[in-house]
Amino acid sequence: MYDVLVVGSGIASFSAAMFAAKKKVTVQVIADATGGQAARQWDMYSYPGYLGKDGDPRTKRAEQSSYDGAQLVQNIRKQAEELGVAVAEAEGGIQKISFRQEHNHEIFILEDAGGNVYEGNTVIIASGKKPRKLGVPGEDEFIGKGVSYGMEESAQAFEGKSVAVVGAGNAGLDVALALSKYAKKLSIVEVGDRAGGDKSTQEKLAQSKNVVYILNAAVQKIIGNEWVGGVEYISKTTGETNQLEVDQVFVTTGMNPNSDFLRGFCEVNQSGEVVINPRTNATSHVGVFAAGDVTDIPEKEAIIAAGEGAKAALQCVKWLVDR
Repeated sequence: MYDVLVVGSGIASFSAAMFAAKKKVTVQVIADATGGQAARQWDMYSYPGYLGKDGDPRTKRAEQSSYDGAQLVQNIRKQAEELGVAVAEAEGGIQKISFRQEHNHEIFILEDAGGNVYEGNTVIIASGKKPRKLGVPGEDEFIGKGVSYGMEESAQAFEGKSVAVVGAGNAGLDVALALSKYAKKLSIVEVGDRAGGDKSTQEKLAQSKNVVYILNAAVQKIIGNEWVGGVEYISKTTGETNQLEVDQVFVTTGMNPNSDFLRGFCEVNQSGEVVINPRTNATSHVGVFAAGDVTDIPEKEAIIAAGEGAKAALQCVKWLVDR
């Protein structure tokens, strides 16, 4: 049994593990295979001090074969392990949380999809988010066969192809900008009447001759044979059904918190985010803390996740000592 169990495999979880271990308590991270959202990002240039694998601050990893984010997560994980943090690879992620009483204290019990059980005196939830699906016919059929969510492939994998980016918020336009350097044609399909994203990203996309916007369009179906061949969408303006021929569909319609296993155990909001005390990162269940994208903090950035992980760990250890 460990003093602190940390659930998650991204920046928030390994930052929490590292700062808890520095306080000389025993720590185990229960990780899934994702590496968190940061591990799927091609360009982590916005993370202060991170210069890329070769140390060149001008390097843009979207032009490299590996991920900025994956390297950053591996670096933080290595730091945590060097401090003595144990890491367990959970099958299918954590599915259940419960507790038992021992010497007038709660001992927390976590169970993964493979039936493996982990016990600890306190828990930090940093399980992050998972991509939100469109929920249309053909979507599940073509996952890995032209349908992408979290930048599983390198940007170069889209070179010379026709790509539809479905969803034009901040994340969608960031993806579109990265892919515009490689795609033969890039269509940004948005259900609203305007694209989101910041002004600088919009201006850069406006300079790309291979980018087109399809607004007021609701995707109804993903079509193809063995591989994606296109999408069907309804124009909200005319009511007509149209087909767009593409080789790849990149879905960026939002994220859902990985918090299903917490429902009924601690408070979550209508979006499924874990409600925390912003000062201490404590959840509504005493002895359980949370950090990063799974929580109800308003900003979801890698640098914020790192800070939140550290804060949760320090408050968690303080609670453990005071108990």
